[in-house]
Amino acid sequence: MDKAELLKNIGKKIRKVRLDKGLTQLDLVGKMQGDIDVTNISRIESGRTNPTIFTLYRLADALEVSILDLLKD
Repeated sequence: MDKAELLKNIGKKIRKVRLDKGLTQLDLVGKMQGDIDVTNISRIESGRTNPTIFTLYRLADALEVSILDLLKD
């Protein structure tokens, strides 16, 4: 698996979890610690950006899942 495919897979997983929980991207931003905007969430979900481990932690925390849940296929 190459980097682009990995980022797309992680982004799809984040989007799926978010939608399964009935959250919009704006809702997710509101639940996250620290500064992040909807544009960044969109980029992460589409696989266009490589989130830091801390951003993945904040996403997982806001979505009430583990980081591993976001990383596994």
